[in-house]
Amino acid sequence: MSVAILRHGDHLIASILTDLSDSEVVTLRDELAEQVGRQRVRGLIIDVSALDVIDSFMARSLRAIAVTAGLRGVRTVVAGIQPEAAIAMVHFRLDLAPLQAALDVDEAIAVLGAKDGADGDGR
Repeated sequence: MSVAILRHGDHLIASILTDLSDSEVVTLRDELAEQVGRQRVRGLIIDVSALDVIDSFMARSLRAIAVTAGLRGVRTVVAGIQPEAAIAMVHFRLDLAPLQAALDVDEAIAVLGAKDGADGDGR
């Protein structure tokens, strides 16, 4: 699978390096759910900047990852959605709530950091 998963402080960063098949997306979803619990992180960043296209299955899977991580107390931010992919996602009215988006990984880290400091328990 062409995904690099790295820990950065209290966050996991999953960088998708190439297009993934549907089975690879499912494997990624399961792997991230497992690593979120095992590594006890506060935030999950999924970097999709290498993807020119985000199809409906990938979009639904990103949403499922965010919901699963949220149930484990982890916030998810998707970073680097290409303009063409964003336009297509809006055109097809894909519901991605509770996903948050950021322009790049640096902004995603800042978003998660700002939220961690926003309330007393860091959640």
